[in-house]
Amino acid sequence: MANLKEIRARISSISSTMQITSAMKMVSAAKLKKAQDAIVMLRPYSEKLQELIENVNSNPDPDNISPYATQRPVKKVLYITVTSNRGLAGAFNSSVIKELNTRISNENHEVEILTVGKKVHDAVHKTRKVFDNQSSVFDSLTFEVVSKFTKSVMNEFSLGNFDKVYIVYNKFINAATQEVHTEQVLPIAMPESNVSASSTDYVFEPNAKEILDVLIPKSIKTQVYKAILDSVASEHGARMTAMHKATDNAEALRNDLKIFYNKARQAAITNEILEIVSGAEALKDS
Repeated sequence: MANLKEIRARISSISSTMQITSAMKMVSAAKLKKAQDAIVMLRPYSEKLQELIENVNSNPDPDNISPYATQRPVKKVLYITVTSNRGLAGAFNSSVIKELNTRISNENHEVEILTVGKKVHDAVHKTRKVFDNQSSVFDSLTFEVVSKFTKSVMNEFSLGNFDKVYIVYNKFINAATQEVHTEQVLPIAMPESNVSASSTDYVFEPNAKEILDVLIPKSIKTQVYKAILDSVASEHGARMTAMHKATDNAEALRNDLKIFYNKARQAAITNEILEIVSGAEALKDS
C-alpha cells in the first residue's frame, strides 16, 4: 500500500492538472464562439458565389470555359491538408492525417502535400514530398493571407504542374462533432445548365467570360478559406470537448484517491491506537 505522503502528492498533482485542463476548456470555449461566428457568416457568401457562377454559366459557351476547369490526364496530385499548430484536441489532428495517408496509399499518381498546420507537417515532412508549408497562416488568419498561397496553387495548376488539387480538413458541425472532409479544389466542376430551374434571361455586362474570370478565382480562394475557418472552429470545439473530458476524468480519479487516502489514514490511526492499547496492557501486566 502506498504511504500517505505519496497519495497526498498524487492528489495535489491531479488537482493542478484539473486547473490546467479546466482553464484550457474555458479558453477554447471563448475562442469557439468567435470561430463559429466566422464560419457561419462565410457559408452563405460561399453558397451565393456558387449560385452566381451557375447563373452566369446557365448557357454554357465553349469560349467561356475557365483554365481552372481544364480536365486532363492525372499525373500529379496536390493535397492541401489542414490541421492545427497545437495538440490536446483529441482525435482532431490524427483523423485528418489518417485520412490523408489513406488517400495517398490509394493514389496511383505522384503526390505532393501543402501543409497548413504544424501537426500535419511534423507527421509527413520526413516521409512525403511537401510542396509548401503554410502553418504560419494561423498567426494572422485573413482572406488575403489564404489568397496568396491559394493563388500560387492555382498558378501551378494552370502551368500543368498539378492535374488535381484536393483539400482535406475537419468540417465544423457543432462543438462536439467534427467530420473529416475531402473536397476537390481543382479542376473546378463547372455547373451544368438547368433550363427548368429558371426562366430568367440574364444580361451580362461586360460579358459572361469576363465575369467568370473574376468569380471563379474568387470562388476557389473562398473554398480554401472556408475550409480553414471550418478547421479552426473544429479545433476549438474538439479541444473544448477533450479538456472537458480530461477535467471530468481527473476529478473522478482525485475523488477515488481521496477515498483511498482516507481509508489508508483511518487504517494507520487504528494501528496506532492498537499499538498504544497493547503497550498499556503490557505495562499493566508488568
